[in-house]
Amino acid sequence: MSKKVLVIGELNVDLIVSGLPALPALGRELTCTGFSRALGSSSAIFSRALAGLGAQVDFMGKVGDDDNGRFMLAQLQEVGIGTRGVIVDPAVQTGVTISLTYPEEKAQITYQGSIADYHLSDINLDALGNYAHLHMASMYLQTGLQPAFPTLLRRAQELGLTTSLDPGWDPNERWDKVLFEALDAVEILFVNEHEAKAIANTTSVRQAARGLAAYVDIAVVKLGPGGALLADRHGLLESPAAPVQVLDTTGAGDSFDAGFLYQHIVAGGSKTEALRFANACGAMAVTRVGGASSVPSAGEVEAFLSQYQP
Repeated sequence: MSKKVLVIGELNVDLIVSGLPALPALGRELTCTGFSRALGSSSAIFSRALAGLGAQVDFMGKVGDDDNGRFMLAQLQEVGIGTRGVIVDPAVQTGVTISLTYPEEKAQITYQGSIADYHLSDINLDALGNYAHLHMASMYLQTGLQPAFPTLLRRAQELGLTTSLDPGWDPNERWDKVLFEALDAVEILFVNEHEAKAIANTTSVRQAARGLAAYVDIAVVKLGPGGALLADRHGLLESPAAPVQVLDTTGAGDSFDAGFLYQHIVAGGSKTEALRFANACGAMAVTRVGGASSVPSAGEVEAFLSQYQP
């Protein structure tokens, strides 16, 4: 069976401001040393990173009939991602995220636009059967699609797909039943340390990972410079991060997700190999500005790993 991956998710451009001396303050003006427009959104950055590694990827989503929408489609198509499932809607504007980037963290402002206007009725559920894996992300940004996450993931499983989810942060901090209903149909869950602790309602990241593994087959917790932690029914696996100079953290978590799924789902590697490969993808991502300004091939990731052996 083909290992073709389908991503259903949000599409927005990132307007990236870098080299800021401090956080902005009302009534004051700052200058920066860098500005760029890049492919944004967790789902799109993940897709581009996964395709760059060598996987076959198709995308379903929505953009506006505007310059930002055309830019997004071109960025996906540049690495061979199938975009026939992307709706171009002249009635909406493509979403935009303004990202203020700092060496260790970022601040973001998002105009949802087409992100919030994507609904279950826009999706051909029967088309899911053409794929081997479904990945979804940014549950809480996609307000129109959010209630349908459990439906989409369950349908994928019924059709024989493996599934993964990176829900992102709940701005209301409720972590309500829609998430837990979705987890019933998720094999691989990706969360960062803060999300893991909040969802599992604990201050211990290891307890959080173990708790999340009760809902899914594999719970992966991203720890940034601390590496990553994986929990499943067999116990815990840990993998350290590579010591690299951080330039921009935008998209590092999405590149990590792509690396794990490429190594484990597409290439058939072990969980240990996938965690190590994913850490390398995340480390390489933070050395460049923009979540998907350039994406490494699987060979380039292996070359990186040959220089750094955690």
